[in-house]
Amino acid sequence: MAQAVSPKGATPEERRRMQILYTGRVQGVGFRYAVRTLAAGFEVTGSVRNLADGRVELTAEGAKAELEAFREAIRDAGLAANIRQEDASWADPSGGFTGFAIMTGSK
Repeated sequence: MAQAVSPKGATPEERRRMQILYTGRVQGVGFRYAVRTLAAGFEVTGSVRNLADGRVELTAEGAKAELEAFREAIRDAGLAANIRQEDASWADPSGGFTGFAIMTGSK
């Protein structure tokens, strides 16, 4: 029996949710806009937002390999110079995203 494939090309078992908290000079430098632009080149959905404590939160869903490539592309796009620390966590996807957006307001 063939396995179901999600609209984003990954089987449900391959899809993951990645959350990264970035610390450093990541607010007020176009970080969120650069991340959103990079996301367009990957089969991921999610959001990026500023947090009240000065960090930036990235939440993305997709195939784990695609998410890892997206994470690496963020570093390779020149944003690594602004990142002092990157705390990543993984979970099962919730499926609540329809695209990739910049969220306004601090959490």
